[in-house]
Amino acid sequence: MEIKQAEFSLSAPVVSMCPKDTKPEYAFIGRSNVGKSSLINMLTNNRKLAKTSATPGKTLLINHFIINKEWYLVDLPGYGYAKRSKKEIDRLDQMIRGYILQREQLVNVFVLVDIRLEPQKTDLEFIEWLGLSSIPFSIIFTKADKLTPNKCKQAVDGYKKKLSETWEELPPMFITSAEKKTGRDDVLNYIEEINKSVK
Repeated sequence: MEIKQAEFSLSAPVVSMCPKDTKPEYAFIGRSNVGKSSLINMLTNNRKLAKTSATPGKTLLINHFIINKEWYLVDLPGYGYAKRSKKEIDRLDQMIRGYILQREQLVNVFVLVDIRLEPQKTDLEFIEWLGLSSIPFSIIFTKADKLTPNKCKQAVDGYKKKLSETWEELPPMFITSAEKKTGRDDVLNYIEEINKSVK
């Protein structure tokens, strides 16, 4: 897939304020500081589309970007960010879960995972919740440029092994690097495939 156009559409505090549109939506989510904004900018070839920040947890709304006027890329707030009040964490959690469970246009959730880390409890719990909620999802491993290809393979194999303890069938997985644009075509081609099937 070639991305010719990527534009910010709107930011919504609740799912009811998301675009009144029927185009397919792909949500990107992960723990704070996983490199979500950098990945979104790499995928869309637009360095300024999603605002990157040195401070984790900057995304506080449901951000919609319209791609090629055909589908939406949705940037969701990160989870597992401890430096927030319980009230704020609960509000974000409600907003994220409300969008994922209620948004009919949502066709896939991309869960971003830092390839350098052991499987994290918060990621595994979120993945488990998606499965129990029957939400289609895929896993994107980020920051692959920080490890050798061999270490990347070991990390992904370790993740598969961990998931296999509770999952009969594993979700699609992608290895990416925003720095080196690794995995860009794989992710975009996957989105294109789904777009064709939902038309």
